[in-house]
Amino acid sequence: MNAKQKMRHILDTLAEMFPDAHCELNHSNPFELTIAVLLSAQCTDETVNKVTASLFQKYKRPEDYLAVPLEELEQDIRRIGLFRNKAANIQKLCRILIDKYDGEVPQKHEQLVELPGVGRKTANVVVSNAFGVPAIAVDTHVERVSKRLAVAKPDDSVLEVEKKLMKLVPKDEWTITHHRLIFFGRYHCKAQNPDCPACPLLDLCKEGKLRMKPGAKTKNKEVKRSVNG
Repeated sequence: MNAKQKMRHILDTLAEMFPDAHCELNHSNPFELTIAVLLSAQCTDETVNKVTASLFQKYKRPEDYLAVPLEELEQDIRRIGLFRNKAANIQKLCRILIDKYDGEVPQKHEQLVELPGVGRKTANVVVSNAFGVPAIAVDTHVERVSKRLAVAKPDDSVLEVEKKLMKLVPKDEWTITHHRLIFFGRYHCKAQNPDCPACPLLDLCKEGKLRMKPGAKTKNKEVKRSVNG
């Protein structure tokens, strides 16, 4: 198989495994999605959804986030990692939305990445899920799976992984591929204890093949023992 044939095989397999893959961050509009994705950096979607369940009841518009002291917003999201920094970014972001965009989330990628706390990944998630613009956001799951399946090299940067996926995946499949790669990484090809025995893509995964070799776990334990002592 060449690279595109291999990618097609991966895409078709993921489609069979996760036909209904979707964004798992709860939101009802582009503004809520932007806040949720900002909060999700170095934090699980599950935790973010628990926090936003009450957060989105209290804060409906950018003006609402600016109507309270920073300390109060910090307390509202304190279960989220880096909550102080994220609270400050939310208020800065809301001020820009009001001053520059009439309180609305801009639809262009280059405008989104200029907002505090919004990087390339967040912008890709927002444009693809809120505005229907094809994009591939590379989070930790997408990066790990892409490298394990040799779509990208082990030392590729996040941007390099994104570019390789954009080249190999048909544009009209970018967004759903992003979701399916996340589902595959979150529920099957986990960072720790991936389900290699039941993996339909094991033939493409060097790491998985090593894990499946007889005595692989024993060897790993012996290596750890030798390193530790």
